[in-house]
Amino acid sequence: MKQNKYKLIYEEIVEKIKTGIYLPKTKLPSEHELVAHYETSRETVRKALNLLSQHGYIQKIHRKGSIVLDIQKFDFPISGLVSFKEIASKMNKDTDTVVHELSLIKPDEFLQGQLSVGKDEKVWKVVRSRKIENEAIILDIDYFLKRYVPLLTKEICQGSIYEYLEGELGLDISFAKKEIVVEKCNQFDKEFLDIDGYDHVVVVKNNVYLDHANIFQYTESRHRMDKFRFVDFARR
Repeated sequence: MKQNKYKLIYEEIVEKIKTGIYLPKTKLPSEHELVAHYETSRETVRKALNLLSQHGYIQKIHRKGSIVLDIQKFDFPISGLVSFKEIASKMNKDTDTVVHELSLIKPDEFLQGQLSVGKDEKVWKVVRSRKIENEAIILDIDYFLKRYVPLLTKEICQGSIYEYLEGELGLDISFAKKEIVVEKCNQFDKEFLDIDGYDHVVVVKNNVYLDHANIFQYTESRHRMDKFRFVDFARR
């Protein structure tokens, strides 16, 4: 069966983006130029451009044309509770986790508010950097209530804590309240991330609940800005 011409144009432009013929932050040829190059109609070219936009290869900007996006960014899902190990398994890239701190602490006022506990509650603090292709581009700072997580080890933290919580402890992790903000890099970011000259990070803050609606975790996941795009699926 003959393939629609707009799909052929789409696939050819995708290949040019992937091979670096069209570089990130540069403009594609204009609609008029693409119509002439592919000897087709403006409607066909627009269908191809819309498909490129839908799949995250370009951004169409009014009066400026179609700008090529950086496809080397990793997709990070906004909705759902997904561990780094689960995301890493889909990347087909070398990944590693480095545990910088594992300690049992008493919560300060901020953590007491986030975890809805008193000052005498015991809390696990875990600080880990996540490496992709040998670059530390995520810094995870996790706090777990000891009443739900009696034991944590460095080996567990180097793997998947959620895998351990669900598989070994039998916890039913249910839902999270999320907040996404952009913050200036702090001392932790500068020490544990490969900042590469950036002075801001994207921070995903999670208050995570078990299936009986009891909070058991607060986490801040700090991402290097140039390496991620935060994605979601919405239906009306």
